[in-house]
Amino acid sequence: MQKFIGTGVALITPFKNDLSVDFEALKKLVNYNIDNGTDYLVINGTTAESATISKEERQQIIEVIVTTNNNRLPLVLGIGGNNTLEVVKDIKNTDLTNIDGILSVAPYYSKPTQEGFYKHFKAISAATEKPIILYNVPGRTAKNMDAATTIRLAKDFKNIVGIKEAGNNTQQYLELLRDKPEDFLVISGDDDLALGVTLAGGSGVISVIGQAFPKQFSTMINCGLEGKNKEGYAIHFKMMEIIDLIFAENNPAGIKSVLNELNISSTNVRLPLVPASDELQLKIKSFVNNF
Repeated sequence: MQKFIGTGVALITPFKNDLSVDFEALKKLVNYNIDNGTDYLVINGTTAESATISKEERQQIIEVIVTTNNNRLPLVLGIGGNNTLEVVKDIKNTDLTNIDGILSVAPYYSKPTQEGFYKHFKAISAATEKPIILYNVPGRTAKNMDAATTIRLAKDFKNIVGIKEAGNNTQQYLELLRDKPEDFLVISGDDDLALGVTLAGGSGVISVIGQAFPKQFSTMINCGLEGKNKEGYAIHFKMMEIIDLIFAENNPAGIKSVLNELNISSTNVRLPLVPASDELQLKIKSFVNNF
C-alpha cells in the first residue's frame, strides 16, 4: 500500500457565509495541496465536519474532489459510524470507482468491548474489496481500540491495510509498531507526534495542519521516512506552535482560521462548532504572517 505512505491530509469542508458548501474554495484547497507535495487526500473525515454534512452534500463533495484531483493523487474516503449495519450499507451503496481506500472510524458513543470493535471491522472488511484504514480516536469515540485488537484485525483481514492512530498515546504507537505485520501501515493521526512515529517505523501521517503547510509538513515526514532525524526536527520545531494553536479550541475551527489567513477559505463552521475566538485568531494570524 505504497500510495498511503507519506503525508495524507484530512481536508476541511469550506463553507460560505450562508454555510452552504464553498466548492470553489474546496477546489482551491485540493489544487494547493497537490501542487505543494501532499501524497494523498482524505475526504469526509472528522476535520471535514462530516457529522453535519448531508448525504447529498457528501456526494457533491466527492464528485468535486474527484474531478479536481483528476487522478493526480490517491483518494481516501471516510465511511464509518457506530451502526455497523448502516456503515456496511453505506459502503455498498457508495460509488467507490475513483476512491483508493476507505478510512473507517472506530464506533463512537456505544463504547464496545474489544470483541465488539473486532466484529464491527470484520463486517466492514467483508463489505468491500477496497483497502481499509482503521481510525482509532478515543478522544472523540470515548473508547480506545487496543493495539492487540488492531493487530488481530491486521492479521485476519487482508484488506485492512493500516490504522490512523490518534490517541496521542506514545506507548500504543510503539506497541503497534513492534507487533504489526510487516506490510501493515501505522499512520499518525496526531500532528504533534507524526515525525517521531514516522522515525520509529510508521508510515507517515493523516494530518490537519498539513493542508495549510503541505510543502513544509510533507518535507518533514519525508525526512522521517528517510531517517533524517535532525532535518526533520528542525521543521517540527518550527511547526510546534501552530499545531498547538489549531487544536486549542476545536477542530476544524483552528485550521480554518489558518486557511483563512492564507486566503484559501473562510473561518465558517457549522453548529454546534463555532469559529475560533478572536484571541486565537490573532495568535494564528501572527504565526502565519511570521512563518
